[in-house]
Amino acid sequence: MVCRAVVWIGAVALICCVSEAFAADISDSIKILQSVQPGGVGTAAGRSAIDSLAGAGTEAILPLLKGFKGSSPLAVNWLRNAFEEVVEAERKAGKTLPAETLEAFILDRTESPVARRLAYETLRAQAPEIEARLIPDMLLDPGPEFRRDAVARLIDEAGKADDAAAATPLFRKALAGAVHEDQVKKIAEALRANGETVDIQKHFGFLAKWMIVGPFDNKEEKGFAVAYTPETEAAEGRAPNTAAEYDGQLGKIQWKPLATEDDYGVVDIGKQIENFKGSLMYASTTWTSAKDQQVEIRLGTPNAWKLWVNGKLVFEREEYHRSSAMDQYKVPVSLKPGENVILFKICQNEQTQDWAQKYQFQLRVCDSTGSAVLPGLATAKNDRQTGESR
Repeated sequence: MVCRAVVWIGAVALICCVSEAFAADISDSIKILQSVQPGGVGTAAGRSAIDSLAGAGTEAILPLLKGFKGSSPLAVNWLRNAFEEVVEAERKAGKTLPAETLEAFILDRTESPVARRLAYETLRAQAPEIEARLIPDMLLDPGPEFRRDAVARLIDEAGKADDAAAATPLFRKALAGAVHEDQVKKIAEALRANGETVDIQKHFGFLAKWMIVGPFDNKEEKGFAVAYTPETEAAEGRAPNTAAEYDGQLGKIQWKPLATEDDYGVVDIGKQIENFKGSLMYASTTWTSAKDQQVEIRLGTPNAWKLWVNGKLVFEREEYHRSSAMDQYKVPVSLKPGENVILFKICQNEQTQDWAQKYQFQLRVCDSTGSAVLPGLATAKNDRQTGESR
């Protein structure tokens, strides 16, 4: 009996050692994928790591998904490839994927939205019924694609309602989670047709009120690189002196207020002021934050531009007359408690073609899902965004 007990304990110990070594191999392979660099650095090792993970079977599925969190976009592509190869190998072998494990991961909102969506689409292929069971509770999910699905179900339900009284609360509920322009537009049209008021500017967090000064010289597109006084003040950490007078392209210029009533926050310089050819303008506003927080400034413009937040140049793009769209650019920024000064430089060149006449921008503050972050609070539940100090 003693000998048998010793043999049994030894067998258990061996199994544990093998299991730990197996887990370590999976972990090491994932680290290799996370370390692949641009330019083909680490590609060969990455390919070998994928082959190793494919042979590990379902044991590799959860570690791979968890590996998405904090990984670079390049690493995420490698991890996705490895995950898909593991899944494909299991399916070819006639094996069922671990549904409970995948569903638990999908429901964990702390994990990578990209990985959660991948897990969802993978599990849905095996068990289509999860869509009706999971999606309705994802209206405010950190993953924009999950939110889109939840909103789409509500829009569809509202469209089948017997009358406006029944449809309106469904559209209102859908609007609470909507972060995509096309869905918000569709919901707003339906609600307004039902006699409801919808504030799209507030919903998206567009900055609608600005102080603007210009035109400054941008002939031959030389002004993009020139630091005129408003940006030298910003670089020194000073808020723009809106009482100041400057030498502009056409004479003396001063800051003037400029607001937009456009649903999507479009400030149209060409129409609201004048389409000064070969010029640039500076627009400034303040945004009040209740605390230190990370947000995204998202903007759209067909013009060349630079953006400063609290005197720090956070992004720039010297390109003229490309297509323009909402959320065309996404710039992560850090905000401090109290007033945060936003300065925007927008440049127009001298092209005369019809397609080169737009001189405009739209800018909003939101979180990573696209939900508005409004001044004074870190969430979208606040008073109307005015673009002014509060």
